[in-house]
Amino acid sequence: MEVSSRYITIKTHVQGSAYESDFELKVVSLGRSAEPGSDEIILRNLFVSIDPAQINRMKSYSSSQKSVKTESGIIPGQPIQALGVAKVLVSRHPEFVKDDLVVGFIHWGDYSVQKVEMLRKLEPTIEFPLSYHLGVLGFNGLTAYVGLFEICKPRKGERVFVSAACGSVGIWWVTLLKEKLGFDDAFNYKEETDLKSTLQRYFPDGINTYFDNVGAEMLEAAIANMNKLGRYTDIGGKRGAPNMIDIIYKRIKIHGFIGTDHSNLHSDFITTTIDYIRSGKIKVLEDISVGLETIPSAFTGLFHGHNVGKKIVKVADE
Repeated sequence: MEVSSRYITIKTHVQGSAYESDFELKVVSLGRSAEPGSDEIILRNLFVSIDPAQINRMKSYSSSQKSVKTESGIIPGQPIQALGVAKVLVSRHPEFVKDDLVVGFIHWGDYSVQKVEMLRKLEPTIEFPLSYHLGVLGFNGLTAYVGLFEICKPRKGERVFVSAACGSVGIWWVTLLKEKLGFDDAFNYKEETDLKSTLQRYFPDGINTYFDNVGAEMLEAAIANMNKLGRYTDIGGKRGAPNMIDIIYKRIKIHGFIGTDHSNLHSDFITTTIDYIRSGKIKVLEDISVGLETIPSAFTGLFHGHNVGKKIVKVADE
């Protein structure tokens, strides 16, 4: 027996910015059977994560495609792999049975055929919405947790600046900072014409730690306002800043990282985050679109600040 499966793909490799016209919806027939002992299972996709880093996989070349296993280049016309939550439809693998809920790498589509090594079974006892496993309890949350507690380690009295604080990682960083160190103020970069002057106004005594989600002009403005021996942590931005000479003269420490490099902290991260959610210390903020066909607009909107909180697309009901 076969089913029709829709999926979103790119028409050609993306050059520069991504536009909705770069994407198309395709339909394929998918068999609903698996061989005994197969390490592949068939999934009904429920939620898919929409992340700006996907832009690098859509290009004909990006350094990340060779540096990170899960960031391999996307072939035009082929399904796009992304983090998601799904329900097992067909399995002949002993560790997964029909109707199990899983999180891991699936596709921007109705269904996925995936190797079990790319998936993790969700515990049915966790009482939170499934979408949380793509944000606050997922890779973005882990990235924020690692960045705060293992990389930057801001101390009481230090001045910390987080860019894209309404995004999927930045918003958790701000929440954790508010809980640990206190949180003072925020501004809308879209309303500011001179970012260097804006940061000087908000940080008259300079910035000790900068957590960067943006790059480009925001990065240059932050570096210009950082103190000597400041710490700059980067998890990805559009591009580097044209003027970075202050990094040398201010002896600023740069640390780039990927959350999955610190999988040994996953258990601590989950325990801490669940406690924070239950106690109300973390207010989960999600931006969920409904329908597979909304993925192109959801993705391109990330680069124009259209989302508030973790961007997710709901593909199907549980």
